Amino acid sequence: MCGIAGVWGSSYASQYAFLEIYSLQHRGQESVGISSSDGKEIRTVKRSGRVLEAIKQEDLNYLKGDIAIAHVRYSTAGDSGAANAQPIVRRTDLGEVAIVHNGNLVNYLSLRGELESRGVEFSYSSDTELFLALLDSGEAFIPEGTEIHPRDKDLLPRLFYALTRVEGAYSFLMIVGDKLIAGRDPFGFRPLAVGRKGNALLFASESCAFETVEGELWREVKPGEILIVDEAGIRSYFPFEQKKRAQCIFEFVYFSRPDSFIFGEWAYKVRKELGRQLAREDEVEADVVIPVPDSGVVPAMGYAQEKNMPFEMGLIRNHYVGRSFIEPTQELRNLRVLMKLSPNRAVLEGKRVIVIDDSLVRGTTSKRIVNMLRRAGAKEIHMRIASPPVVGPCYYGIDTPTREELIANRMSLEDIKEFIGVDSLKYLSLEGLRSCVKDRENFCDACFSNEYPIPVEKVAISRRR
Repeated sequence: MCGIAGVWGSSYASQYAFLEIYSLQHRGQESVGISSSDGKEIRTVKRSGRVLEAIKQEDLNYLKGDIAIAHVRYSTAGDSGAANAQPIVRRTDLGEVAIVHNGNLVNYLSLRGELESRGVEFSYSSDTELFLALLDSGEAFIPEGTEIHPRDKDLLPRLFYALTRVEGAYSFLMIVGDKLIAGRDPFGFRPLAVGRKGNALLFASESCAFETVEGELWREVKPGEILIVDEAGIRSYFPFEQKKRAQCIFEFVYFSRPDSFIFGEWAYKVRKELGRQLAREDEVEADVVIPVPDSGVVPAMGYAQEKNMPFEMGLIRNHYVGRSFIEPTQELRNLRVLMKLSPNRAVLEGKRVIVIDDSLVRGTTSKRIVNMLRRAGAKEIHMRIASPPVVGPCYYGIDTPTREELIANRMSLEDIKEFIGVDSLKYLSLEGLRSCVKDRENFCDACFSNEYPIPVEKVAISRRR
């Protein structure tokens, strides 16, 4: 999972992009990068680390121009760290092009192998570079019935061709000359929103990024839509047949900030309803409901309100520590839990406690949390998960690379309960999850259902290499 942001038409483009991508820090902590353009030259700064530490004021002074794109990275394809930090910039016969991408291309390995056999050279191991290599291939494609604006006639047939070759999840932003281009795959796996600030256009993975620059949400980029912005205005293209949508339901469960508008709904409302639905499916008796912060807070509120039970902060988070799920190794995730959370004895001692978490993927984090609560004097611990068991790896941009890592594939419910050390364990049902979103048929829940929108046999697992 990554976060992308962009700005077109502001003399403060790089500064706004910096603030936007800072608001999306929760989507990636390994690296950050910004590219800017004055329509002639692309300048880029990208480094390992988090936004505030990696990007300095002198960098923003260097990033001149009224167009900018930015990226925070959590690696699912390509090596972690600075080697594959984005934006990725490549010189093509269309000029220099910069791109940022959120998602995962499932045919990366076979397509890269094909291009390399034809003499195409690559500088990165990230699947994102495929877009630029295909754009530079000289191949062109114009879907029947598609009318192309004269300003787009050199670029769009090549971009359309590139998009016919890639498969999987992508939301992207691209700088080509004086243009900023935004696009989403026809399934709509990953979110991408458009905002306004005066005469400037803003783009971001989540609408919460617009608030940071006092912008306003305008609309979402639609699945399968390509938007082009330049001095001639905004142009929208739908070059491909509309597929059945497969928007990632895990965005609502965990990744998106609760104050974001994604997939036509406010994440806060959906996440709270997950907790309410979990409560309707549950009969346990206890004294207090506590969340695992931060992603468990909103569903825990919904659960407590539905049950008319006290809601308390039984775990206190150190907010100077990042998200443990998106650490690249299990060892770092384990250490991050101890740094991030502390038990609140004033709430826990002698109490029967219901603990609400958003998901249970590997189980190691939950085990450590339960140990903390026991040491703090909790009388009983009842773990409740506001999503179903994660049984399938995600091939579309979330780091659950093998079934063996998923505890629900290795253990029964009773065995998981014993492993993490709780008195009882219950997940939200799959039907309950689906009932919490509008247009439920438009979502991908393969990680919970094993029902993949792109058949698994077609997927080349192109994760961190």
